Amino acid sequence: MQYIEIFVAHYGWQRVALAGVILVLFAVQLWYYTAIYGRIAGYKNARRQSILDAEPPISVVIPMFAEDTLFVENSLMKFLAQIYHKFQVVVVYVGSDNDFYEELVRLKSEIPILETTKIEYNPRFPISIKMALNVGIKSAAYDHIVISTTDACPASAKWLSMMAQGFTKGKIVLGYCGYEPRNGFASWLMRTERMMGSVAWLSSAIRMRPYRGIRHNLGFTKEIYFGSNGFSHLNMNIGEDDLYMQRVMTRDNVSVILSPRASTIEHPWGGIGWWLNRRRHYGSALKFYPDFAKSHIRFETGSRVLFFAATIAAMILMPIEFGAVALAILLLRYLAVAISVRKIAKRLGERRMVRWYFIYDVISPVMDFIVRLSLLRKDSTVWR
Repeated sequence: MQYIEIFVAHYGWQRVALAGVILVLFAVQLWYYTAIYGRIAGYKNARRQSILDAEPPISVVIPMFAEDTLFVENSLMKFLAQIYHKFQVVVVYVGSDNDFYEELVRLKSEIPILETTKIEYNPRFPISIKMALNVGIKSAAYDHIVISTTDACPASAKWLSMMAQGFTKGKIVLGYCGYEPRNGFASWLMRTERMMGSVAWLSSAIRMRPYRGIRHNLGFTKEIYFGSNGFSHLNMNIGEDDLYMQRVMTRDNVSVILSPRASTIEHPWGGIGWWLNRRRHYGSALKFYPDFAKSHIRFETGSRVLFFAATIAAMILMPIEFGAVALAILLLRYLAVAISVRKIAKRLGERRMVRWYFIYDVISPVMDFIVRLSLLRKDSTVWR
């Protein structure tokens, strides 16, 4: 106690308080990246109790809202080429091009595991993704459903078999989807944000507090779907992978599959502007999230910003020896974060994430702030 009094007398209680804040925030950051996010690297779904003796037949349902020849010729073939004992791929085409649909039907005659369904496009009565998925799920031959999109494709030929293993442990299966790697800073930033954004909800699901999945790689049973009367928030064009899943997820019915081979890869259709608009569009659902999920998302970012601000203040305002210690704590925090992120990236199949991670560390709160500011203006494309 005497040493503390001497310390306070020498440096002043304000500087001692600042040092205490830095240490507390440093501990919070370590807790997030080691105790919470760090679980992803060592997670094993096999530890969960089995509910099925074997992997079930799977129906993969994919809505298609345009005459997407590129998807048919490339990504669809990867879905159809999965190495799995019994599955089908149901493509729900929403459009009015009869020639294009006839090509799908011809492809179906050549590949028996492909099932096609058409919803006639009418501009007066627009069809939502949820409506298309509902048609696909109803026409699916099997009781276990995996949904994806035309923007994504499997990362490997074992993708479906690994998602099917998830159904042996739970009635809802969560998988990961990353962005397709490209050259340049924009691609790296988008990929890093997708990975760390997914880490938040994946780690929460591992801790048996699930609150969302991702529409490009998500599975559930017909029992879950029809038992809940289908998708919720029908007045919104979003929400099938978060707002609806929050209604049906429990601590006991969710299975998480984490492996580079179990992931899907989404094709980005633009750069930073496209990405921010996309985040704003889907971010409109955030205000409907449960309180624990909103706190889980925001608390790490908030503690990170405060930690950076406190350490910078210490380096500027405190004596040189205090500033040096603050800098050492900052570097130690980055080292711990880099080690954790490297392990997570390896588990999810993401490459070259860590070298410039300190840039993401600094600018991601700014990007989040920009997105939240943009959400103050209502997005007309969200509401029906």
